Amino acid sequence: MRRPAVRNVAVPAVLAAVLSIGAAAPPTHAPAPAAGAGAAAPAKTPVAVGHGGAVASVDRDASAAGIEVLRRGGNAVDAAVATAAALGVTEPYSAGIGGGGYFVYYDARSRTVHTVDGRETAPRSADSSLFLEDGKPIPFAEAMTSGRSVGTPGTPATWETVLDAWGSRPLGRLLEPAERLADRGFTVDATFRSQTQSNQERFADFPASAELFLPGGRLPEVGATFRNPDLARTYREIGRHGAGALYRGPIADDIVRTVQEPPVGPGATRVVRSGDLTGRDLRAYGTIRRAPTKVSYRGLDVYGMAPSSSGGTSVGEALNILERHDLSRADEAGYLHRFIEASRITFADRGRWVGDPAFEDVPVRGLLSQRFADARGCLIKDDAVLTSPLAPGDPRRPTACGTGGRAAPTTYEGENTTHLTTADKWGNVVAYTLTIESTGGSGITVPGRGFLLNNELTDFSFAPADPAVHDPNLPGPGKRPRSSMAPTIVLDRHDRPVLALGSPGGATIITTVLQTLTGHLDRGLPLVDAIAAPRASQRNQTTTEVEPGLWEDTALRARLEAIGHAFRLNPEIGAATGIQRLPDGRLLAAAEKVRRGGGSAMVVHPER
Repeated sequence: MRRPAVRNVAVPAVLAAVLSIGAAAPPTHAPAPAAGAGAAAPAKTPVAVGHGGAVASVDRDASAAGIEVLRRGGNAVDAAVATAAALGVTEPYSAGIGGGGYFVYYDARSRTVHTVDGRETAPRSADSSLFLEDGKPIPFAEAMTSGRSVGTPGTPATWETVLDAWGSRPLGRLLEPAERLADRGFTVDATFRSQTQSNQERFADFPASAELFLPGGRLPEVGATFRNPDLARTYREIGRHGAGALYRGPIADDIVRTVQEPPVGPGATRVVRSGDLTGRDLRAYGTIRRAPTKVSYRGLDVYGMAPSSSGGTSVGEALNILERHDLSRADEAGYLHRFIEASRITFADRGRWVGDPAFEDVPVRGLLSQRFADARGCLIKDDAVLTSPLAPGDPRRPTACGTGGRAAPTTYEGENTTHLTTADKWGNVVAYTLTIESTGGSGITVPGRGFLLNNELTDFSFAPADPAVHDPNLPGPGKRPRSSMAPTIVLDRHDRPVLALGSPGGATIITTVLQTLTGHLDRGLPLVDAIAAPRASQRNQTTTEVEPGLWEDTALRARLEAIGHAFRLNPEIGAATGIQRLPDGRLLAAAEKVRRGGGSAMVVHPER
């Protein structure tokens, strides 16, 4: 079976140096991991410290799958693939083989950072009118639950790409823990039940989704065992034949049939539009090796994901803006004011300039230049708030406090995804964010295959927010929709990893990663506390979203409102995970304490 095409873009070396931390590279043919459901699950904890490797994800079973790979001699890339496959079982509404994502990898031997763009692509038939009917955008809810929103999945191709380049285990071996988990089942928690409930009406319209997620027409009970034997069989088929099995052959045929003729039940409550994804689209899919984004911040180098994601450029630009301010000395109101205003400016620039670089001239170098950040940062005043929508600047010709065109509002982006972080005993590190877009994706399960299809194409702008302003994120044939995913790795001046992190949350990913980084690096919060801290998210909108912890701090809010800030409550923003390399060489894995029911941080050899 042929593998999906992989296009390569040269990644520049960080330094021509050889890392001498730990042992040599792992052997390439060690026994397969044997983890799976049925063994006693370790306690779910948001922080773990120790040696030998680490995994942090939102789910206990998924983190355990990655840890088992590390225990048996696999490396960080192997562990990331095994963890991601398990999340496809236990977090099927956030990610899976029906979706895509972005993979950022630090190679300890060469001390270099590499990235893989595994974003979904639009059908070759798509154009700027993909989501228009009679010249007007169709309602988002109707677009979301349709074949029209489904892009060519990138996740299986991503797994094969990273394993071919840096892995030490075959894909089939790494899928075995997830296969067992799907076969034997996992324990339903309150988050899984709640997410099922929020999709109950959608799933009920598709017999395959209803049969899997609403057995007997009922919501799964907390504490019940949830099994997915169809997904286990699909994983086995991909394990035997490689990732190409999803892009050609029976699985591909089933995907195309499902998109072109969505299998709606006779009592469906909605009209479900068909899509135009074809076998040719699947066969043509390729991941892209891109050069990472890079900015320097407080003497550290921060690496991220380049476009088609806006995560690396946006986090990088905001850090450059904040670099000129000593956030460690600011009080809480002063820190939040600067953070909010830097985010506002960054989103104005993101909306104008960032899209798929195969279709758009994205000025990455300019967006990440300190000169441009200084020209934009001078807009921030201590005693006043900028007005949104704010006009973008021009990174090609930056002028102090200048703008580069007309303001346009930020378009909508869904808020569900998942993120995992892994590290191994050789010093390799992975930050990997993957998604099927909205919670539950398109709502459409491929019959007999056990996985949901993405609705990723709704990340495109349906129409320009302002017809007078160029929108780089309109649909196009084979185009990747702009993403906000921001897997991030931070290196010290010796090009050794200090920190890796990322988050789900749609456009709030950027502000979540930015706030976590500054909370840890500037404000001195331990990583787990920087992750847990109440969040704010400003995305060039008239109001800033804040979580209850900030909303209920009425004194702090009053100080910010007095200079012009306006807020609205968002119950939950993001769900980050990260891994920190401590000065003594130990690894600290950190995840959420509360969000999404809490995350799961594990190390191979924990401290006692």
